[in-house]
Amino acid sequence: MKISVIIPFSHYPHYLKECLESLKTSAFQDFETLLVVDKEHDCIDDVIKEYSFVRVIESQVHGCAACRNVGMQYAMGEYIYFLDADDYVLENTLGLLAVHAHGEDIVYGAISNTWNNKANYLEKIANQEIDPDDLEEKQRLHEEKVDAYRLKNPDESEHRLQSVYYLLRVKKGIRSITALGILFKTTFIRQNGFTFDENYRYYSDMTFLCPVLDRLTSQVRVEDAIYVKRKHNDPINYPALSQEESDDRFEERCKAVETTRSLIDENGIVRYYLDFKLIHFFTRSMSKRLRRSQDERWRNEYFTMIIPYIEKCRPDVLDELSRNNAKMVRALLNHDLKGVQKQVRWVLGKKKFKKMLKNKNTAYKLAYFHRYLKQPVKENVILFETFMAKNYSDSPKYIYEYIAQNHPEYECVWAINDGAKIPYGAKTVKRFSFQYAYYLAVSKYLVFNVRPPLWYRKREEQVFLETWHGTPLKRLVFDQEEVTSASPKYKQQFYRQRKDWDFLVSANPFSTKTFRSCFLYEGEMLEYGYPRNDILYWPNKDEIAQQLKEKLGIPKDKKTILYAPTWRDDQHYGSGQYKFELALDLKLMKERLQDDYVVLLRTHHYISDHIDVSGLGDFVINLSSYDDISEIYLISDICITDYSSVFFDYANLKRPILFYTYDFDKYKNQLRGFYIDMNTEVPGPLLYTSEQVVQAIEDIDEITEEYKERYDQFYDRFCCYDDGHASEHVAEAMLAKK
Repeated sequence: MKISVIIPFSHYPHYLKECLESLKTSAFQDFETLLVVDKEHDCIDDVIKEYSFVRVIESQVHGCAACRNVGMQYAMGEYIYFLDADDYVLENTLGLLAVHAHGEDIVYGAISNTWNNKANYLEKIANQEIDPDDLEEKQRLHEEKVDAYRLKNPDESEHRLQSVYYLLRVKKGIRSITALGILFKTTFIRQNGFTFDENYRYYSDMTFLCPVLDRLTSQVRVEDAIYVKRKHNDPINYPALSQEESDDRFEERCKAVETTRSLIDENGIVRYYLDFKLIHFFTRSMSKRLRRSQDERWRNEYFTMIIPYIEKCRPDVLDELSRNNAKMVRALLNHDLKGVQKQVRWVLGKKKFKKMLKNKNTAYKLAYFHRYLKQPVKENVILFETFMAKNYSDSPKYIYEYIAQNHPEYECVWAINDGAKIPYGAKTVKRFSFQYAYYLAVSKYLVFNVRPPLWYRKREEQVFLETWHGTPLKRLVFDQEEVTSASPKYKQQFYRQRKDWDFLVSANPFSTKTFRSCFLYEGEMLEYGYPRNDILYWPNKDEIAQQLKEKLGIPKDKKTILYAPTWRDDQHYGSGQYKFELALDLKLMKERLQDDYVVLLRTHHYISDHIDVSGLGDFVINLSSYDDISEIYLISDICITDYSSVFFDYANLKRPILFYTYDFDKYKNQLRGFYIDMNTEVPGPLLYTSEQVVQAIEDIDEITEEYKERYDQFYDRFCCYDDGHASEHVAEAMLAKK
């Protein structure tokens, strides 16, 4: 049995390559691939030449619907399968569908939503981060709903009712109706004249799938046949169709519903659930927009527009609404906007009150939005925060200390969670508290080295200084093709938040260029070096180092090795909480090096695991909780890192740096990628085993001599702005902006 796989294509060849690769590696190969390219499309010559099995068809019209219709005309298979060019299938997907296809009208599997490419998706399944038995789009059928409808329609089979319910994704929004993940019998499609309505850009699937389900006579569900729907984590540069911003989307949604109604039985199950989804959209989504003063178009044009479409909903659907939703719909049908808003406020108010009782975090956010933002901005208040209030460190620390010593007219506030006392008398507040929310709202200046909370809304009078926290080696944000971290909406969130920055600190010309690209930042860049590196140039730095060594109990006859690894994007417990397994063999290092060295272990602030160094005696000192890594640099004779930005800062001291890159290929090719060539540009050797690391330390004088020229070039390129006065220059630039 042959399957015709139809792929419409318009933009983003890098997604297409992965899509075609998934077909190439499919265990089932009895299919033809019809790649129908849109009238307006990106060049794909370099991609197609690698996949000889693909038949390219030029569409003379524009749009996904048109491309699919063209593909159906050329299809020669017994069944048709639609595959979007930014999605992919697993090795057994097509085979599982094919083996269950015995002349049924449709054979369908499950849809799994992901933000990841195939390699990372499979790895997450292997690590049980994605449970194949609990996929996001694999809905549990609501048997009571199906049974209730069947009582009224005894002629409908339970299997058919369940298939319609499942494929229409009744509990999800209208945009969730999709023809993907389904084998359609070709003769069934052609005999009934099913096509995608080319008038619709966003909702053409509805006009195709609903009539198909309306006339369905036989169907088979294969739960393990997984279609992987890939979400675009860069909706700014590479938006998926569902992520496009368009003023036409609302009107098209309504018109597509009306068109679909004309194609299906008014008294059938499909019409019932289509009406249900439209009302669900109004009560669950649209109604929230109607209460916002900034959503003027929703409260006027869209409110009026949707009324006739809701009026045509079947009475039995309206009869089954909950009491609150029924009141909301009645107000809509009476053209009573204030009545709808009142009901929405009542419903949301109850939800907020319940959340507030369960979670105090809701309370301070409500205070922020409804009270604190209404108070005047305090012209002399500065709020500081580093690493989500985990410590008192990094560039904000040094900017603060300069201001505290030279501008006593300013009131400085530090967000810090451990209750630490801040020198020079700064007020401290705990992150995610009422006081924190208050100062976020009223401070004139805000100095952060990471992003503020997502719920922060910058006021017009405020000045936001973003210091960032390192020269980038790893590709960041919009320079990453794939986001594998715990926050897949990272790019979308970052794009909004970076608009709030009035200033961004740059440590070198390379960072200036890179930040413009990776952050899409167009604001003012402060090119003075990193304030956190000022201490590395202070005249009393040796005295500071000696005091810290004594404080930590480091023997005077021992040298120190700083080991500062970074986090891995794909190893996490949740947002901002990363796993870390120590790959460096510290026991081997102790056996060989304990007579001359001690190791200072310093993990990234994202890493939530406690590293067990028991049994290593005085050889390993865990300084992961020590606030200021810049001070640790001063007492370190050698630095070992991997892909952390610490080596850019440490290079200011011109001391030896070793790179323990045991997972180099994966990190470079699968997780992040690099801005520079680590093989030829970093100021030290790449080492892949603990034995190599130990040997390099034993031969450190030879290593230093071997890499001297490269080190000098690296220093000139990346440390050229640092001179010990960055804090002064950055602080004065910020305070000059009123």
